Amino acid sequence: MIKEGIVLGERYEIMSRIGSGGMADVYKARDQKLDRLVAVKVLKPEFREDANFIVKFRKEAQAAAGLAHPNVVNVFDVGEDRGLYYIVMELVEGITLKAYITRKGKLSVKESTSIAIQVSLGLEAAHNRGIVHRDVKPQNIIISTDGKVKLSDFGIAKATNSNTITANVMGSVHYSSPEQVRGGASDARSDIYSLGITMYEMVTGRVPYDGDSTVSVAIKHLQEEMVPPSRYTPDLPYSLEQIILKCTQKNPDRRYQNMGELVEDLKRSLLDPQGNFVNLSPLSAHAQTATMAGSPGQTTRVVQSVRQTDTRQYEDYEEFDGDPDRNGYGGDEDEDEDDAVSSKLEKAITIGGILIGAVIVVILVIVIGNMAGLFNRSSSSSSDSTANSSSISSSSTAEQGIEVPDFRGKTVAEATTEANAMSLGVTQAGTAASDTYAEGQIISQDPEAGTQVDENTTIRVTVSSGPETTMVNVPTGLVGASQSAAEAAITAAGLQVNAELAYSDSVSIGNVISVSPNEGTSVEEGSTVTITVSQGPEETTSTVILRDLRGLDEATARQVLDSSGLNYTSVSGYDNSYNIGDVIAMDPAPGTEVPEGTLVTLTINTEQETSSGEWVCQNTLPQPPGFTGASRITLVLVQGDYTSTFYDGADPWADGGEYTDTIYGQEGVSTGVIYVYIDGAENASYRFDVTFAQENL
Repeated sequence: MIKEGIVLGERYEIMSRIGSGGMADVYKARDQKLDRLVAVKVLKPEFREDANFIVKFRKEAQAAAGLAHPNVVNVFDVGEDRGLYYIVMELVEGITLKAYITRKGKLSVKESTSIAIQVSLGLEAAHNRGIVHRDVKPQNIIISTDGKVKLSDFGIAKATNSNTITANVMGSVHYSSPEQVRGGASDARSDIYSLGITMYEMVTGRVPYDGDSTVSVAIKHLQEEMVPPSRYTPDLPYSLEQIILKCTQKNPDRRYQNMGELVEDLKRSLLDPQGNFVNLSPLSAHAQTATMAGSPGQTTRVVQSVRQTDTRQYEDYEEFDGDPDRNGYGGDEDEDEDDAVSSKLEKAITIGGILIGAVIVVILVIVIGNMAGLFNRSSSSSSDSTANSSSISSSSTAEQGIEVPDFRGKTVAEATTEANAMSLGVTQAGTAASDTYAEGQIISQDPEAGTQVDENTTIRVTVSSGPETTMVNVPTGLVGASQSAAEAAITAAGLQVNAELAYSDSVSIGNVISVSPNEGTSVEEGSTVTITVSQGPEETTSTVILRDLRGLDEATARQVLDSSGLNYTSVSGYDNSYNIGDVIAMDPAPGTEVPEGTLVTLTINTEQETSSGEWVCQNTLPQPPGFTGASRITLVLVQGDYTSTFYDGADPWADGGEYTDTIYGQEGVSTGVIYVYIDGAENASYRFDVTFAQENL
């Protein structure tokens, strides 16, 4: 195991191990050159000294490196460093399809079809480059957190145009094609078979062939007919079932011949679920017998092949032993064996046919003889003969039976009316969710349509309860987790995520504070889960209500501001109603609530310098036009850079008169502007243009 922090190829910094396979360990790493996260597959120590394994390990990268497709895990780089052989791949955050099926039991039709289409597109890209995966299974299919389906691990793939003969590699026997478990040559159609088995598992929650050992499972792939998936999923659309059955034909020639054909039918099944458009050619009687029987030699080779693979724990890379027969390249020997089997079967069928024909003739002779009374040793009454004849007639009618109609899509009442007219009955056996049939319509029946049954037989039907509502649980362990980890877990559960921010003194920034609905709650698939994410402690700022400092001397006023945590500055002004050096105005105004650290401007009463006389305003200030009164008025004189707040108090025009107090200006300046501020507003509401003149003392 590689330690964290090691850098491979002077570029890839190992962060942690995220998985392990038969041949290699997989690590999460950071590409220091491109500053991105990647997955690095490193060959295990026990295989680094074997030249054959190293060659095959590199071939894995060569097989996949040329693929650049959104449904394939991309390979970025391959290299060797200090005896470590590694492959650098795209890091996909998500869940394997196997784990997803295990979590949900089985998937919906739309979900299964969407996944199958995306995997097919990835395989089509590989097949177009002459690459066969040879290990398609749910464990090698990843559903990323953004819903993208990606096919991974071309570990036992090889280029189909290669001259190199690989060893007998099987991958997982539950998904292997008959030609793979037989040890024969495989091609793109083998991937189609494995994908068909994967689709079967998605819609039913189980694999079609299972057993106590890998040998028994392999033999079933060769000899047993598959149980139709609709047996386990009664509301499975007809077209999708036919697609699965065509993909999993034992004879490769009867499967889809390329991924393009499969993708076309999968897309069509979404539009026409019950359509009969899948071209599934019927088997001849001889072909069926040959497929089911197999040959002793073939079975022996399968057992040997499977036992070898089972002993080696399905290693991705196996040594080639030089035996062409064992690896499926044995010339005409297999064909000769098959011809011998066929010849023996034809003889057996011929002999069996003769025997069956003889038995039928004997039965007919006995029946006709009984009807004619030829075999009665004693005279029988006519009534006995009549009864015997009547019994035979009744038996013949019963054997003929009544063909069960197709009740799917009808209500129970409609089916009952139709069945009663045919001397049959109908009873409701239960209900089940269905995306295909409306609520109240029949979705399946037992016996199935077309079955021959006796008169007065009761047909058991299952009725639709409406579209399926899949319930999932909100994942646990979200509170305290990082936002990205929580979102990935929620998305993998089939739910939507809504993230909100909030302050928290106890939860670190970026981690989840709470979840709604609560963790473990059962909700409908696709529902939205809201996570509240911490943005750290809230920054709080104390506030201060400004005291009225007017009339205090400047030093005292500054002490008050210091004790309140406020900053201050001062400007000069003049008001003959205050002592020189006192505060005559302040900004912000008294009573204002301000944050600590606010800058307060104090206007300090400053003695006016005079020479031969003071400069006095020559104007009175009438009530401004449109003015309706105010509780507080501030008057400020501006003469160039000189500013003086000479009045800050009650409304001077409250009695409707004029402001007539003496207004002193700057020495030598004959003009100025007086601004009127109402109730402590930041901006002046009115202005007066005034003139000044010097008054002699």
